[in-house]
Amino acid sequence: MKKIFLILFGAFLISAQVCASSVTPSARVYFSVLYHAAVNPGPDNDAIGNHGPKSPVASPIVYIEDHTLSFVADHPDYLLTIKDEDGEEVYSATVYSVETEVILPSFLSGTYQIELIMGNWIFIGEIVL
Repeated sequence: MKKIFLILFGAFLISAQVCASSVTPSARVYFSVLYHAAVNPGPDNDAIGNHGPKSPVASPIVYIEDHTLSFVADHPDYLLTIKDEDGEEVYSATVYSVETEVILPSFLSGTYQIELIMGNWIFIGEIVL
């Protein structure tokens, strides 16, 4: 019985190694988190007290492979902005909560700053295309 168990366990480990080596993982995009408030809220939105965040916000989970950004299945709506090294916007799109992939234009090549804006939160990262 021990021999059968060891043989099956060994076969399982070998098959797990083969499966793991055949999958090429995408690179994860890591973000810095910024909180911003309205610059001039106006008379109707006068701040009373401290309206800062009460708890930390989780950074989005985004992976990149070639020119495809992959989002987790359950995410909020984001405004996606891609900026070049000079800080000029080269691409912008809205990523709705039902979308799990965004394909960036193929003419983009090099290092870019990626921004995901969700309400008053700005998530900033860097991608290489």
